[in-house]
Amino acid sequence: MKSFKTPVAPLFVPGDRPERFVKATASGTDAVILDIEDAVAPDRKEAAREAIRTQCPRDFPIIVRINARPSPHFAADIATLAQLSSDCQLVAVMLAKAESAADIAAVWSGLGSKIAVMPLIESAAGIANLASILTSDGICVAAFGSLDFALDLGCQPNWEALQMARCELVLRSRLAGLPAPLDGVTTSLDDAVLIEADSRRASDMGFGGKLAIHPKQIAAINKAFRPDEASIAWANKVMQIATSGAAVKMDGAMVDLPLIERARRILEKV
Repeated sequence: MKSFKTPVAPLFVPGDRPERFVKATASGTDAVILDIEDAVAPDRKEAAREAIRTQCPRDFPIIVRINARPSPHFAADIATLAQLSSDCQLVAVMLAKAESAADIAAVWSGLGSKIAVMPLIESAAGIANLASILTSDGICVAAFGSLDFALDLGCQPNWEALQMARCELVLRSRLAGLPAPLDGVTTSLDDAVLIEADSRRASDMGFGGKLAIHPKQIAAINKAFRPDEASIAWANKVMQIATSGAAVKMDGAMVDLPLIERARRILEKV
């Protein structure tokens, strides 16, 4: 199985738009998600598969989002991935609407246990079965399909309504020993302030990155998931003072082992 590094701002690109593939790799993203699912109409699925088979970008981390296991398109999607040239740096398969460990096993076995699986949690069933999904063989990181999840529950796709699901995804990922999950998309393309605010809120909650649907979003996402100058300055000061690892007093506050470790992790992200 190819090594996988969790991206911070992976960018969706419709699989039937090959003219965008290489452009996407130059957008500032750290991974491109070639989409055969929601971004592609049913009568364009095969065109998308052919484009991915023949025009997958080289020397750049590629994720392919495939259709859900119950979908009539699932088997053809798996066959396409099995046929990809080794020149395509396919690092993960994003499984849409993952709802059970059996869904993950179907991908894992269909690809000969060669490619990591990124379950996209988009339904009540996905959240209910999260523990078994995330402890399945081959999982690299989970992602939140917030819009479809809200549709499934019949709620608004806002932070208040989806907070429980987000917390559960972060918690269960930690318990499964997985990297911090990827948050769902922000639909606004031009409001950098909103995109950064959504991203920072996800970062504060424990997510490790956020799915992007347009190149304009990437800079704001990356900025939010990097420590700000105040955090970096605080972390540097902590590491300079707390050389023994023991609790110390700094600026009128006690800095003990958990805060020292937090400072170390902040500096790792710089």
